[in-house]
Amino acid sequence: MKHAGTLVIALSLSAVFAQAQQPSAPRDAAARLTSIGSLVGADGPQWMPDGSRILFPSSQGGGLAIWSVSPEGGAATRVTENISPQIPRVSPRGDRIAYLSDKGGSPELWVWSVPDKRDVQLTRLGARINSFTWAPDGSAIAFSALRYGQFDVWTVAGPGGEIKRLTTDQRYEVYPTWTPDSRNVVYVRADDRWADHDVMIVPASGGTARVLTSDKDLFDYGTLGTRSRFGYPLVSPDGKSVLFRSHRSGWLDYWIAPMAGGPVRQLAAEDADQSDARWSPDGQSVVYIANRNGTQQVQVGAVAGGRPRAVVPLETGVAANPEWSPDGKRVAFTLATPTHPADLYVVAADGAAKPVQLTSSITANTEQELLKPEKITYQSDQFTISAYVYRPPALRSGDRVPGIVYVHGGPTGQFSDTYALQPQFLAHMGYVVILPNIRGSSGYGKTFEDANNPCWTRCDLNDVVAAADYLKALPYVNSSAIGITGISYGGIMSLAAVVRAPDVFQASMPQSGYANWISFQDYNAELQHTKLLAYEWGPYPDSAAVYRRNSSIFEVKNVKAPVFLVHGIGKETAWRPGVPPIIASQEYALALEKEFKVVKYKTYPGETYYVSGRENSRQLLLDMLDFFDQYLKTSVAGPAAAATFGRQ
Repeated sequence: MKHAGTLVIALSLSAVFAQAQQPSAPRDAAARLTSIGSLVGADGPQWMPDGSRILFPSSQGGGLAIWSVSPEGGAATRVTENISPQIPRVSPRGDRIAYLSDKGGSPELWVWSVPDKRDVQLTRLGARINSFTWAPDGSAIAFSALRYGQFDVWTVAGPGGEIKRLTTDQRYEVYPTWTPDSRNVVYVRADDRWADHDVMIVPASGGTARVLTSDKDLFDYGTLGTRSRFGYPLVSPDGKSVLFRSHRSGWLDYWIAPMAGGPVRQLAAEDADQSDARWSPDGQSVVYIANRNGTQQVQVGAVAGGRPRAVVPLETGVAANPEWSPDGKRVAFTLATPTHPADLYVVAADGAAKPVQLTSSITANTEQELLKPEKITYQSDQFTISAYVYRPPALRSGDRVPGIVYVHGGPTGQFSDTYALQPQFLAHMGYVVILPNIRGSSGYGKTFEDANNPCWTRCDLNDVVAAADYLKALPYVNSSAIGITGISYGGIMSLAAVVRAPDVFQASMPQSGYANWISFQDYNAELQHTKLLAYEWGPYPDSAAVYRRNSSIFEVKNVKAPVFLVHGIGKETAWRPGVPPIIASQEYALALEKEFKVVKYKTYPGETYYVSGRENSRQLLLDMLDFFDQYLKTSVAGPAAAATFGRQ
């Protein structure tokens, strides 16, 4: 239900949880929690050139469209129809919005005319397109596309205008941007491993490309996607420098290279990963996001050097997508917390005033009723592991409730200070849930990130078991009722944990996981998966022994706990029909069946391998609760396992 641009939950969460004894309570809670979401799309805000409005993608009103709001506050207004734009980009004059869409069949570039309130298809290449930017003078768009066997850089002058191919190298040429005079295109050239990168420049009129600077050993899983880790190279407003990301300091941070050649230097040294950088209009500063243990705040680094300063100091939260106002006096950004989805804010660039909130995705009452996790640390081998712990809202003296270890995807991912649907639901239903950032996670430096190469689900399993031990040591947790779940790599770990630590977990619910890396070679159709495994384990079949050692399916005879495998199935794209289903979870379920283990298996229609639709996500929560309640809240798991929350 929507009202005045704000997501509203009809029945308060507190009322739902007060009725937890009633059979309808879990269903009501699942409905309420899955309705919570951000009104601001992931692509973030952009300023109109005159600074009068801030544009942002939003699903308010139904469907994904571009909306605008005054930086002074007030009601948001719709700019486009429901065009479902990917990576929308406002033109330098603010009269057009370019975006990526496959609504015509193949992913193509489209342009929405703001004055005419209509759009037109800009390209008809029938190819994959993953990145693009406007020329500063608005005369053309540079984009990267796979049309002739590899990603190249192209330009297009406008609807019906000339489409020109600028590069033909066999390597991956992606993420183009421009020099301020619109005469040259700067882009990224990645090697076949997606680990070494050259920042290149080529005349926009065509000609010979040359290397501006190079970087080594930064694996970019998103090389062919719309959210690259290396990202766009960013040319300074005066055209003399280019900003790029690197791991060379041991952290993922920003470095400045002279366009004329010469040594590179670090923008702002700190023990934190940095992202989302933007040059200030005068070129004297760079705004970016600093990530410290899952808290991500807006900072500004002076190009001349010195310590960075926090524009919006945070104790908790994830800021993202900072954008300078055209006059450089303000910064727009999004901010989310564990109890509040991302909303749009604006703040004075000098940090002299508090941020002004421009959108409202949930009500204050709903925010107060959501659970705030505690950030904790624990030891595992030589590592200090950071984690979030969610507790049921009304623990009573003497309660002993089940615990669940919830593992993130990646494995190069990170739990951060944002809303977590499944942990919120499980905690409200009477479970203590721990979300560990195990070795291999991003956000803690390159050494930690590489610490599970090539021992997925073996060395990092120690951190998962240590998380279970942390739960067991809590006085209100039933140590004989511990479950495990997670999505993607969390599913992979959930498959392996009951094989390699069979006495630790009493129930496992792997979501969209993989357990057989040998058969994976036959059905995998995602190049990024192949590149990731090759980088962390070595290429297949050269490192086939590693692939087999990490395949938990060959050890399923060790499984003692009931296993419930779930994944999505059935979704096809208009331009790539007939994609065969991923058989990974089915294969593991059959392997368990052959060993006569307790196994359940369910798929959700209209999804990719991952479940993301609202209705399916809601049903998945209820299926998860049924499973964990059966195996963790019954007397079989221990006399004290029956919790006072959720379904008993």
